[in-house]
Amino acid sequence: MKYDLPLKIKDRLKENYSLSKQTWFQTGGKADYFYQAKDSQDLKNILNILPIDVPIYILGAGSNLLIRDGGFRGIIIKLGKGFNNLNIKDDIIVAGSAILDTTLSKYALQNSIKNLEFLIGIPGKIGGAVKMNSGCFGMEIKDIINGVVVINRNGEEIYLEKDSLNFQYRGSSVDQNTIIKEIFFEVNYGNQKEILQKMNEIINKRELTQPIKTKTGGSTFKNPKGYYASKLIDESNCKGLKVGGAMVSNKHANFIINQDNATAKDIEDLGKIIIDKVKNKFSVQLEWEIKIIGSDI
Repeated sequence: MKYDLPLKIKDRLKENYSLSKQTWFQTGGKADYFYQAKDSQDLKNILNILPIDVPIYILGAGSNLLIRDGGFRGIIIKLGKGFNNLNIKDDIIVAGSAILDTTLSKYALQNSIKNLEFLIGIPGKIGGAVKMNSGCFGMEIKDIINGVVVINRNGEEIYLEKDSLNFQYRGSSVDQNTIIKEIFFEVNYGNQKEILQKMNEIINKRELTQPIKTKTGGSTFKNPKGYYASKLIDESNCKGLKVGGAMVSNKHANFIINQDNATAKDIEDLGKIIIDKVKNKFSVQLEWEIKIIGSDI
């Protein structure tokens, strides 16, 4: 789709941009436009002159994302190096939203700060982790955060306290038109050896139980209340199930992998089959944890 964009924007955008290499699934279509904002001022500038009717989507590491084969009708914005700030100020960790979760966890270790160990087990960037309240091994983002600075669709910068983010299981009130600039985390000092030991336990458990060296989007479905999605999927005989080039991992049932040049439709259709099988056997409705965006062909 072509939008009536000002020339000064068009000159800086990549058109008809292939997105498959930007996701861990390594599949999906093209975006009408792609833009990398080098810093927050650059982001504000483009938002201020971008027509309000043009859809935007902020792309992080692409670790928990499926882009449909028809691509994205609008502008994909990726945050550049100016969003990679990371420091401690007045006993608060200030992290730019483009920092990797694993980088933040290692930074906390270096500074003997506990309670961020679980981030070593979450692929992706911290902005996305906050938006979806990522968690694992008994901890979630909501347990360690103080607040965030966001930039809205009009290019305005706003500070939001933790309580106003309305955290829930794998979700928050941060919508698609709200861009997280930086996040503030609580600092609780601990024993560095104990922190390292906990991180190593998480790393080892992931390597043993998850298909981390495959083309996958991480956990496919949320855990329904009172259940584990992986157990429901496994007991519905879905391990090894295939649609086209997509397959349910034999190592962990809650992971769909791109085994053989899967299309995004293969992956989404396989997910729908899993949902139906679990619903038929257990009368439990699975919900996608993976974010699915874009258009069908």
